[in-house]
Amino acid sequence: MKRFMVWAIALVFLFCTSVIAAEKAATPVTPATPAATADPAKAEKAAEVKADTKAKAAEMKADTKAKAAKKKADTKAKAAKKKADTKAKAAKKKADTEAKAAATKADTEAKAADTKADTKAKAADTKADTKAKAAEKK
Repeated sequence: MKRFMVWAIALVFLFCTSVIAAEKAATPVTPATPAATADPAKAEKAAEVKADTKAKAAEMKADTKAKAAKKKADTKAKAAKKKADTKAKAAKKKADTEAKAAATKADTEAKAADTKADTKAKAADTKADTKAKAAEKK
């Protein structure tokens, strides 16, 4: 029974494809009318319209390319400006950090010098006191 159904489907398929092929063969292909047999004025006008269409398309394409190039240049300029700003900020920050470090170093050295001077003064006072006490004992 299965084989019978397979053969029946195959025959229906074969019949349908042959009918479709016959319909295609029955309809004649209409050849396009050549431009030479048409009215010369119409052919000239059609050529002008075609040329105008091509010119407009070329102009639109050129405009699109110009816009894209301008946009790309603007993007590059913005990126370069941003990069320069970032470098300037980094340089300023570095200079500020170095100035702060130098100021801190100078303060530390000044404090050390003050401490050293105070220590020397105290030592001198202590020495003077010791000498004064020794002189009193004698």
